[in-house]
Amino acid sequence: MNIFQELQAEGIDSALLDEIRHFRDTHPAPSEASDRVPHPRYLYYGREIWESAAAALLCGEHLLLAGPKATGKNVLAENLAAVFGRPVWDVSMYVNVDAAALIGADTLQDGRVAFREGPVCKCARLGGFGVLDEVNMAKNEALAVLHATLDHRRVIDVPGYERIHLDESTRFIGTMNYGYAGTRELNEALVSRFVVLDMPIISDENLKKLLRRSFPTLKGQWAEQFAALFRDLRQKCDSGEISTKALDLRGLLSALHLMEKGISAGQALRLGVINKAFEPFEQQLAADTVWARIPEKTDRSQLFGD
Repeated sequence: MNIFQELQAEGIDSALLDEIRHFRDTHPAPSEASDRVPHPRYLYYGREIWESAAAALLCGEHLLLAGPKATGKNVLAENLAAVFGRPVWDVSMYVNVDAAALIGADTLQDGRVAFREGPVCKCARLGGFGVLDEVNMAKNEALAVLHATLDHRRVIDVPGYERIHLDESTRFIGTMNYGYAGTRELNEALVSRFVVLDMPIISDENLKKLLRRSFPTLKGQWAEQFAALFRDLRQKCDSGEISTKALDLRGLLSALHLMEKGISAGQALRLGVINKAFEPFEQQLAADTVWARIPEKTDRSQLFGD
């Protein structure tokens, strides 16, 4: 089943999917960047968010996916690039990122000074989707170079070189978490250039869908227990009993992959979830929460069917 069929099965509006197919046909991925078109391992579940994001991109808007940890921001960005058939440039934003890291810089080529394109320039020229990961960790003065790129002008001015116009199919998708160390408020000028989607917490039902898709042989009762475990960990975080370190959906999925390979549930969940909390008391609270749902001695034969 391809991604279009899966989205149809999830009830995504068929007219919207037809528009995306037309977009793909009208804007084929350039051959030099075709290897950058993603093939998602996971599907984002959440029809309203999916339709809102896709409609915004079809309208030529850039997206800012904002929300707490484990809400699927990067999964949604990857899914969107895949269904639109666009090559992806992932740009990790951090405190030391500067204009040269985003746009490019001078370099020596055949004994001459030449411009070496940065990821934003390549994405703009080749009609890609640029994912600006953790955009609220970068300095505002570094992000200011993107103002003309993200608004109606859709250009990049490189001093000493020609002006670069964004390809018609270029879009940028920013992601940001709340409350992480090192994050800062985004300035209004930057935020105004995005359509902002507030990413909701994954529901138990959607998490069970994700688990069933990722682990087809996982028994139904255990899919329910793992979904309930993730809910329990979130409740512990919300009440302040533990930090968000153990609330790690990637870690839970990694633990399940280990169990699928034959590692016991106890060891797999320590590696993927419990050990993410480094403070001993918090680690014990996380462990108690985990073992209340998934006994340590549970093995592969109990969790997975044929």
